[in-house]
Amino acid sequence: MAKGASKKAASAKKAGDGGNGAKDRGKVTINDVARLANVSKKTVSRVINDSPLVREETRERVKAVIAAHSYAPDPQARALAFRRSFLVGMVYDNPSPQYVVNMQRGILDTLEETSFQLVLRPCDRSDPKFHQKIRTFVEQQRPYGVILPPSVSEDERLAKMLRQLGCAYVRIASVELDQPSQMVRTFDTEGAAQAARHIAELGHTKIAHIHGPQSFRSAHERLRGFREGLAERGLKLDRAMTIEGAYTFESGVLCAEKLFRRKEKPTAIFAGNDEMAVGVYQAARLAGLDVPTDVSIVGFDDAPMAARIWPPMTTVRLPIREMGRAAAKLLIQAEQAARPISFYPEIVVRQSTAAPRWPQRFMGAMTPVTM
Repeated sequence: MAKGASKKAASAKKAGDGGNGAKDRGKVTINDVARLANVSKKTVSRVINDSPLVREETRERVKAVIAAHSYAPDPQARALAFRRSFLVGMVYDNPSPQYVVNMQRGILDTLEETSFQLVLRPCDRSDPKFHQKIRTFVEQQRPYGVILPPSVSEDERLAKMLRQLGCAYVRIASVELDQPSQMVRTFDTEGAAQAARHIAELGHTKIAHIHGPQSFRSAHERLRGFREGLAERGLKLDRAMTIEGAYTFESGVLCAEKLFRRKEKPTAIFAGNDEMAVGVYQAARLAGLDVPTDVSIVGFDDAPMAARIWPPMTTVRLPIREMGRAAAKLLIQAEQAARPISFYPEIVVRQSTAAPRWPQRFMGAMTPVTM
């Protein structure tokens, strides 16, 4: 082929590509997008990563070019450019499966329309190698950042280590532990106080509380709130009626069985989470007790099981899925906040609570209350 003919063929091919210089749509590069949108490569990158530092008109123009040419950024190249992966880690040691699932769903809700992917890292804070294992996870995976639900969120040594490693994080906790831009706060104390007020207002005085493990700050906050709520109504939580569980169904069964073996059994039990509260249901049935005729039960979290069990459970609603969404948004958008994002619990009254009837087998010769 003559040299002149070759040049004409090349020109025709370029014209057939729409003059954009891209060889084909499957190989469009970020440089091509930048040129076609008449912006810098950095601006294209900001649009891809949903940066707020781009004018809306420019953002729409870049997105239109991306859509028209089916441009898809290379995750590996992006990771190298940012010196980290596009992974968001969820590091947790919560023994409640439903809590973990709800938190995971919330995080995924936020990540759905982004390039980020979620990786789960279960752990055990009681493991002597806990911190080293998380360090290895961060160093090997190089996540964009991690989300820390209770109780790993309460570990100051872990937070310090993540800062030293340059790993961004967001903590979810019942008290303020960090900078506002790194915190999602829940007010567990107030939620537990609402549970106490509800039980007291029904007329219960023989009240028990099954709290979570001592290693969980939430367990302390919920115990404190429950005591304060009872005190507002002139009641005191008996130490003998306070027992430690493990935030698991099995521990709820075992703790309730101990309470039901007491000479003076409780007429109302507040469990520190719904997993343990369902365990109380089981123990009550095994003991031949009716819920709520013989014993009222209140949980905490409002997991889906709370509305599905019979009778439906009165519980303190904490919007765990929404908390996960907020934590992920705070992490990937790196927002500067004046105060932590906050979620306030509220009691949801269902059919597992009622006024006490105080039958003979519970309270001796006391006169039953008519309903």
